Amino acid sequence: MKKNFPLQAEGKHPDRVLEAVKHEIRKYFKRERSRDVPKGVDFWDFDCKVGLNADTAEVVRVGAVIEAVDAAAKTGATSVYVEILSKHGVRVLKAQESGGEDRLGDHSES
Repeated sequence: MKKNFPLQAEGKHPDRVLEAVKHEIRKYFKRERSRDVPKGVDFWDFDCKVGLNADTAEVVRVGAVIEAVDAAAKTGATSVYVEILSKHGVRVLKAQESGGEDRLGDHSES
């Protein structure tokens, strides 16, 4: 999704317009995550950008998209640009630490 959302609408309270924008963003995430993932893929990941326009949009984490839209609205902007592109995500397992103490081993006291 690449979309420029207006934050002001004739005859509507700005807070309600902002809530509608955030609802549409959340709905998009939910719809994309519910799609079937291809073989070899664990989940849907997203590349996200938010800014006042497409040229000044900055990369943000998925969890920070709504906060970035709120921040843009607090500056008094008339619109906000949101770009969310889905991509394949594969889980990376952390390597187990070796040489650590055995948690179930012998714990004799002297």
